Amino acid sequence: MTASRTYQLRTYGCQMNAHDSERLAGLLEGAGYRRAADDAVPDVVVFNTCAVRENADNRLYGNLGQLLPVKTSSPGMQIAVGGCLAQKDRGEILRRAPWVDVVFGTHNIGSLPALLDRARVLDQAQVEIAESLERFPSTLPTRRESAYAAWVAISVGCNNTCTFCIVPSLRGREKDRRPGDVLAEIRALVAGGVLEVTLLGQNVNSYGVEFGDRQAFGKLLRSCGGIDGLERVRFTSPHPRDFTDDVIAAMAQTSNVMPQLHMPLQSGSNAVLRSMRRAYRRGSYLAILDRVRAAIPDAAITTDIIVGFPGETDDDFAGTLDLVRQARFAGAFTFQYSRRPGTPAAAMADQVPAAVVRERYDRLVALVEEITLAENERLVGREVEVLVAEGEGRKDGVTHRMSGRARDNRLVHFAPAGTSPRPGDVVTTVVTRAAPHHLIADGAPGSVRSTRGGDAWQARQEDVGQGQEPETTGRGQVLLGMPARPRAARSG
Repeated sequence: MTASRTYQLRTYGCQMNAHDSERLAGLLEGAGYRRAADDAVPDVVVFNTCAVRENADNRLYGNLGQLLPVKTSSPGMQIAVGGCLAQKDRGEILRRAPWVDVVFGTHNIGSLPALLDRARVLDQAQVEIAESLERFPSTLPTRRESAYAAWVAISVGCNNTCTFCIVPSLRGREKDRRPGDVLAEIRALVAGGVLEVTLLGQNVNSYGVEFGDRQAFGKLLRSCGGIDGLERVRFTSPHPRDFTDDVIAAMAQTSNVMPQLHMPLQSGSNAVLRSMRRAYRRGSYLAILDRVRAAIPDAAITTDIIVGFPGETDDDFAGTLDLVRQARFAGAFTFQYSRRPGTPAAAMADQVPAAVVRERYDRLVALVEEITLAENERLVGREVEVLVAEGEGRKDGVTHRMSGRARDNRLVHFAPAGTSPRPGDVVTTVVTRAAPHHLIADGAPGSVRSTRGGDAWQARQEDVGQGQEPETTGRGQVLLGMPARPRAARSG
């Protein structure tokens, strides 16, 4: 029986992993598990892993080692490892950490409750790695983390062959959901109080390739504009190769599609882009930015950049710095290249020395922060509409602040000044100061609008206070889901 067993989820990696963890939580709660209290030892610990980020394997095995004495002193405790690293390493996990009970892959997350039961009954570790997707993950139950914002996966997998990325071999080729299924999920979420959705895919703007409609993504954005009660639509992450003018037009002409774009650059050098097998060049990338800004003048554009890719010369890196100066990004995730086993780049000659990579990385981060600060300072004095986020916010001296996201996705810290907005409510306020990673509004909000999202958040708090678990339903149609947000500037 699992009715009294508790679980804890530890998630690493990208937005797709975060969304998969919502499904894992929904599956476990549907099987009778309860989320463990923060100060309690759970009966089941599930690691949802990443194989892309630097030192992903070291981080996993380090955490598994720390759990061994806990498990030894906790009879009946189980450990499960899933996600991209599990798909890649398979039996290696049990060889290095034989105290793990379950290993499952990216294509069969729906098997987790049964695998846990089987491992417990047989007293034997279970490894199940499906080679292809059994069913689209959004048909699985989901326990979302927010009452007012949600991920909505429109595709899984990727057809690209970037030489630094192992994702296509772990998540498979792109599989697209039918538009009607996507829109039905969004309508159900909105009926439950969700105000904002983020459309999610490994290569979100190639959506439609599987069913032969090259303009399917732009059409989907326009269809989202017809859903009553849906106030904000975002998407991540598009590929510059597939970024077409019909998508730009849909963004500009659909009022609830936000003036924000996260579009990975990776490098400002054409030679490095060729080596990365990225099917665009710096000129075409900048031309997309020009067209987006012509159609949406206030668009905030963020990006991903890799420093120190094999063969990157000083001139190549200078090209990246030059493009960053031209692009005037509102923020960037910046990464130091590290070898990922199984990728073509790992075997390339001319690996850049670590000290050189670090020096270039520091210079890039300094430039990004200089630009993001200047771009944020341009907004001082401007009124912004903020969707209030969960969490306590921050304190500047004696001033208590709440936080939220502006329409362009910039983080805003604001002073409630006697108002009592709830997470999910919307405030308008005036920016008085700027920092590289956020905006600050010192004055009282000009207005506070109570929303159905705020009502849903409050109802959830009341349910939790009465000892009830948040509602979980099938087919991904659940109350709760707050997308993780890109910070205004750097990342790992």
